[in-house]
Amino acid sequence: MEIEKFKQFRDKVYENVAKVIIGKEDKIDKIICAFICGGHVLLEDVPGLGKTKLSKALAKTLDCSFKRIQFTPDIMPSDLTGIYFYNQKLGEFEFRKGPLLSNFVLADEINRATPRTQSALLECMEERQITVEGNTVKLDSPFFVMATQNPVEQFGTFPLPEAQLDRFFMKLSLGYPDFSEEESMLDRFMFKDPLEELTAVVSFEEIKYVQEFYHEVHITREVKNYILNLVRATRENKYISLGGSPRASLNLMKGSQAFASICGRDYVLPEDVKELFIPILSHRIALKNEILSRSEKTEQILKEILNTVEVPLEKL
Repeated sequence: MEIEKFKQFRDKVYENVAKVIIGKEDKIDKIICAFICGGHVLLEDVPGLGKTKLSKALAKTLDCSFKRIQFTPDIMPSDLTGIYFYNQKLGEFEFRKGPLLSNFVLADEINRATPRTQSALLECMEERQITVEGNTVKLDSPFFVMATQNPVEQFGTFPLPEAQLDRFFMKLSLGYPDFSEEESMLDRFMFKDPLEELTAVVSFEEIKYVQEFYHEVHITREVKNYILNLVRATRENKYISLGGSPRASLNLMKGSQAFASICGRDYVLPEDVKELFIPILSHRIALKNEILSRSEKTEQILKEILNTVEVPLEKL
């Protein structure tokens, strides 16, 4: 494993995306980690913060085919997966691909679709395949889903079930830019959209390399136990009714390895685990009191867990 390749991959992706998205370096780094691990990202933000532009910028940067799906209550599973139709000219059935058969899929306002349609994403996000009329179709690699939902408007929405939420590698919020970042945005977008001139900066071979070899980043038994203790603490917390699943532990380990690699290290530190603990766990836990089930309260409880679970001493 050549660790410098991971750092170069990260730098090229971030520098290219930063031509469109100003600031948000820590959020972009986490999305890069999810992509390296083959995971998917849920963005929870109010409209107008650049979620769509970020998705398109990442897809162009990674030279991936891109499809945007606007979720609505009347959208059907077949609108995502595609359909078989009878071609009268050829006298046979043909498969018309749906938008899920792309490398990079933006599922916009995913919580506006019905549970039936949301469930169509379960198979593709976990198993990298779709089933249409009994026929299994393998998805292209890489395959990455970035879904968005608006935390403010709840009328006409269908909350994502726990099984669906657990398929997302992490949940993030871009948040509002600060004054200087928003000022730079006005200057940069005054005459043209830099997204139109964005080009790919990494090859498929580079993507394949980082996705295949990130797991070779060394992680000690002590750091693994630290991950287990953190996740188990969510199951034993008096305010939490549903704690992190074993998938959360696995994703936290994988994400920590990927995060260490893009930082130029071939070993995981407890700080890598801390950096990803909240993004990976926040959407996987449920609070006992529904009135308190807000993202701010969830993050507060997870921060308290980080402060109470003993951190192992550095040992390589």
